[in-house]
Amino acid sequence: MFARRAQVSVRSPTDGWFDMDDNRLVRAATPDDAPLLVRFVRWAGEGIPDLLWADMAAPGQDIDAVGRERARREEGSFSYRNAQVLEVDGVVAAGIVGYRLPSEPVPIGPDFPAAFAPLQELENLAPGHWYVNILATLPEARGQGLGTALLRHAEERAAALGCPGIAIIVFASNPGAARLYERLGYREAARRRVDIPGWAHSGTDAVLLLKPL
Repeated sequence: MFARRAQVSVRSPTDGWFDMDDNRLVRAATPDDAPLLVRFVRWAGEGIPDLLWADMAAPGQDIDAVGRERARREEGSFSYRNAQVLEVDGVVAAGIVGYRLPSEPVPIGPDFPAAFAPLQELENLAPGHWYVNILATLPEARGQGLGTALLRHAEERAAALGCPGIAIIVFASNPGAARLYERLGYREAARRRVDIPGWAHSGTDAVLLLKPL
């Protein structure tokens, strides 16, 4: 399924296309990628997207349908416009969702959902950074370094846009993810306890990891 092929054109990491090596190509996501983006966010989100989308679902609507609608939006953090996918021999094998955080902290007022205030507090500690919201690889393509390749691509893109660094939030309940990022030069900057009713990992810490560029 993932046989090698000859290298084709190389473009800038800021214009949506970039060859990683002989058979890997990163491209900007399109609305047609919504079903795969939903799979990626559900794998990487550790159950939080399922809770959010279940609350948003219309009667009889499943959470995947909610996710696809959101992925096809022109705006919002979880939008195809903020996503890139990595193809191996023309088949999407991994994806990343990222965007630049505001230069000023987002206000956390009395109307802000209390369960998600700790996550916003962490984002506010990384103004202007490129924020990696989602990074995931299809099960059949894991172990090939695709996630690392996408992260390197995001770092190059962020540097080209003048971001001071990369920000990632991981949960203490997933120490393997933190170790991976630490091997790639990310360091803990802060952590907050997260209590989300109905979430399997409620009470765990969210950890902000930063890497300067």
